[in-house]
Amino acid sequence: MNRIAVIGAGPGGLTCARILQSHGIDVAVYDCDASATARNQGGTLDMHPDTGQHALRATGLWHGFTALARPEGEQMRLVARDGRILFDAAPPQDGQGNPEIDRGQLRDLLLDSLAPGTVRWGHKLERTEPLGDGRHRLHFAHGHSTETDLVVGADGAWSRVRRVLTDAVPLYTGVTFVETGLNDADNRHPSLAALTGNGTMMALDNNLGFIAQRNSGGHIRVYIGLRTPQDWHRQEGVDLTAPAAVRDALLHRFADWSPLLRGFITDTDTGYVNRPLFALPVPHTWEPTPGVTLLGDAAHLMSPFSGMGANLAMRDGADLAQALIEHATVDDAVTAYEKLLVPRSVEAAEGAAEGIAGAFSVDSAEQTLAHMTAHH
Repeated sequence: MNRIAVIGAGPGGLTCARILQSHGIDVAVYDCDASATARNQGGTLDMHPDTGQHALRATGLWHGFTALARPEGEQMRLVARDGRILFDAAPPQDGQGNPEIDRGQLRDLLLDSLAPGTVRWGHKLERTEPLGDGRHRLHFAHGHSTETDLVVGADGAWSRVRRVLTDAVPLYTGVTFVETGLNDADNRHPSLAALTGNGTMMALDNNLGFIAQRNSGGHIRVYIGLRTPQDWHRQEGVDLTAPAAVRDALLHRFADWSPLLRGFITDTDTGYVNRPLFALPVPHTWEPTPGVTLLGDAAHLMSPFSGMGANLAMRDGADLAQALIEHATVDDAVTAYEKLLVPRSVEAAEGAAEGIAGAFSVDSAEQTLAHMTAHH
């Protein structure tokens, strides 16, 4: 019986583990976080039919998902820099769309479906040692080690497992998000909540933008986007740990935007987190290597403008698990899986690169409106 080690307890790794375990295959998941609640899991995700939804059905968790999902969160709104609503698409009424779910809720759904002890928290992978025949010994930061027949790198943007396969490193996209948020938004920030609507509001123009996302529990997550050098804060002498300094720098950038939109900067309940966006080179491929493969961001990190990151990671996890169930050897399974993985991830990554280029350009307002009109 093969023993499989998944590095990283994100949606893709957990999807893979859930399907393997439900077919009686020995799998352990190792994550560097101290616990499931060690850090915030981020915003909301829309689950696409042929990727995220497919994976949820394969895990047997579809009904659990639909109980948590927010179909109304699919509303998509484009706003001009003066606050006028330019485009407003209601969610599909036939249930055929991409319903939203909070990342944290999705992760808990997957975690709760695994046998107790499947996820080993507080395990930061330091290195993988090849033992021959595709087997590896995994060495963790606190001295623990284990042997495995297959290492699945589901360990995200800065994957340690990827180093075994490729020298590729994520590169800065030229765009940084400063994340902030509004709590109890409908009561505490009614005008910003009304502008956001039930789903996602975007205001993009001339290399700047606001993206506001409705989450569950009355929270609105806000990304203030800038096409800017990665070290913009150092160049401008802004201390990222001083909220007033970050606020003033952002207000200066958005000086000629509507006072209502500038409220997304001033009315924060959560402070500001600087998030430069990175992507792997496209195409990102590697030579088949016995006993090691990648999924999700470790394999195809791309900008969030594809809307595909978590969806692809979950489809990767489902396809890898299915291949391991169906094929006689780990090598055959990984070969079959990687033949599916590479073409679709290249296509999605190219789309994501185009998406972020269009969203943060001089004429991004016109480009985004044309794109939305064509796709709705």
